[in-house]
Amino acid sequence: MAGHSKWANIKHRKAAQDAKRGKVFSKLIRELSVAARHGGADPADNPRLRAAMDKALANNMTKDTIQRAADRGAGHHDADEMEEIVYEGYGPEGVAILVECMTDNRNRTVSDVRHAFSRHGGNLGTSGSVSFLFHHQGRIAVPADVSEEAVMAATLDAEPDDLLTLGQGRLEVITSPQRYGAVQDALVDAGIMPLASEVGLFPETMTVIDDPDLGRRVMALIDWLEDLDDVQNVYTNADVNDAILEQLDA
Repeated sequence: MAGHSKWANIKHRKAAQDAKRGKVFSKLIRELSVAARHGGADPADNPRLRAAMDKALANNMTKDTIQRAADRGAGHHDADEMEEIVYEGYGPEGVAILVECMTDNRNRTVSDVRHAFSRHGGNLGTSGSVSFLFHHQGRIAVPADVSEEAVMAATLDAEPDDLLTLGQGRLEVITSPQRYGAVQDALVDAGIMPLASEVGLFPETMTVIDDPDLGRRVMALIDWLEDLDDVQNVYTNADVNDAILEQLDA
């Protein structure tokens, strides 16, 4: 189960790269608007919006900007033009990849995504080809100095799904998307500040990648996909060795 911690490492790296590219705010605003369009502007009644707001705050977006994006979506303005699409495919050596997109031009988006896969030794798959490998969940990483008993006591009434013990004594709380907000609030109320949190698609099992060349090829594909304007999130079952990630960031 140790591979489950990889989402935090890879997402942290992706967030830093998005910030450098100046794209993180535009993607967050798009998600806020569409989430509010589907479920309303009140995060207490809209788990998807709550998760998007938490992610925006973690990326230093102001509360006023967040609220304006949600209000715009709930008012059915710009968000009406956006279509949500999930593409499924295989990267180098068959690693599974899911690509969540929001677009106002489906033809442009599928062309860009297909080109990314083919350029980096992968291929775009059919609907259902890899999605069965992933589960829609909330993940909340807890500091290593917090005990399992403290986390369980804090979150019991909020009804998390599971608690995983990762390497170096770290813990990760697993929730349904619907219970994510309640579980996170319970932790904070107990004085336990999450290291990272997200609602997304997570693989049940990981494909370990220790070969540096393969790791670079897989991450090159993920980087290219993440850099596409219409792409919101990229998920993979690739468990790339931490040393390879560090080499890529050097």
